Amino acid sequence: MTPRFLPGLQLSQRFYEEAVRPVVVGEFPRLVYSAARIGSGSEVLGYDTERSADHEWGPRLQLFVADDEEGAVSEPLASALSHRLPKEFLGWPTHFEPSGAAIRRMAHTDGPVRHRVDVVSLAGWCADRLGFDPRPRVTTFDWLATPGQRFAETVGGAVFHDGLGELLPLRARLECYPDDVWRFLLASQWQRIAQEEAFPGRCAEVGDELGSQLVTARLVREIIRLWVLMERRYVPYSKWLGTAFAAVRDTAEVVAALRQALTAGTWGDREAGMRSAYQGTAERHNRLGLTPPMDSATRSYYGRPYQVVDGGRFAAALRDTIADQGIRELPLVGGVDQFLDSTDVLTHPQRARAAAAALLPGLT
Repeated sequence: MTPRFLPGLQLSQRFYEEAVRPVVVGEFPRLVYSAARIGSGSEVLGYDTERSADHEWGPRLQLFVADDEEGAVSEPLASALSHRLPKEFLGWPTHFEPSGAAIRRMAHTDGPVRHRVDVVSLAGWCADRLGFDPRPRVTTFDWLATPGQRFAETVGGAVFHDGLGELLPLRARLECYPDDVWRFLLASQWQRIAQEEAFPGRCAEVGDELGSQLVTARLVREIIRLWVLMERRYVPYSKWLGTAFAAVRDTAEVVAALRQALTAGTWGDREAGMRSAYQGTAERHNRLGLTPPMDSATRSYYGRPYQVVDGGRFAAALRDTIADQGIRELPLVGGVDQFLDSTDVLTHPQRARAAAAALLPGLT
C-alpha cells in the first residue's frame, strides 16, 4: 500500500531527527555538522504533491561537514548510514535506485540502504550547485551569473541543525538580490518586454494569427517574470513560474488580463487583454516607488496602430536609479536566466558562468 503522503520537508525533518541523527551521534559523537534539505526538488520550494513521490523525492537530506573534514568523514559516515538506517521510514523506502542515475526512485532492498543522505562540505555543495562559495563574499558577477532557480533552491527548504554555524548566515546572505542588482534585473526585464511588445499586432496585421498568439504568449511569460521580480523574489524555472506567480500579491486583475490575451480568438480581444496587463504592471511598478511615477497608459507604436506600454521608458528610468556606476553601465541583458533559456547551460554552473562572462566581461 502507498504510505500516507506528507510534504517532503516534513518527511525529511522527521527522517533526520528520528533516523539520521541517532546514527551520527552514535557513530561520530564529536562530529560538528549541519543538516538541511535544500537544493533540487519540488519540496524545497514547497510545491510537492503526491505526484512528486515517483522520482527524486523521499526521505533525503544533506549533512554538511567542515571543509577540511570532508575527505576523512564523508565515506565512513555514508557507510554507517547505509548499514544502520531503517529500510523504511513512515512507510517510505529509504533506498534509492538505480545507483548513480540522473533520476532515482525509492525502492525496497534486502541489503544495505543506498540512501540519499548526502555527506558533503558546504564549499563542495556550493561549488556544485552555485558555481561559487558565497561565504567570503558575493560579487555582482555571482549574482548575475547564477540562475534564480539555484538561489531559490539555496534559500528554500529547511535547516534542521547548524552546528557549523555557517549555513544559516549563508542563506541569509542570499535571501534576496542587493538593491542595485535588483534594479538592474528589473530594468532588463522591462527591456525584454520593450523588444517584442509591438510584434503581436504586426503579426496579426499580416494575417499571421498563430504568430501573434505565439509572441503574445512570450510576452505573457515576460510579464509574469517581471511581477515575480517586482516582489523581490527569485524567478524559478518554467515548471514553477506560474506557481510562483500565484503567490504574488494583488494579481487578480492582471491574471484576468493575461488569461484574456492568451485565450482570445481575435487580435482585438488579445490586444485588449495585453493593454490591461501592461497598465496593471506599470501601476505595480509605480507602487514600488523606485522611480518617479511613470505614465501607465498604453500608446501607439511609432504611429502604428498597435498599443504598447513602451517598456523601454521603465528600463531607462530604473537604470538611472542604480547607484553603482559599474552596474549602471552594463548592457541591459540582465542575469544569465534572462538572456539564456537553455536547460543544458542553466543547470551547469560553470557553463552559466562562462556565458555570463562572455556578455559581462567587465565583472569577472
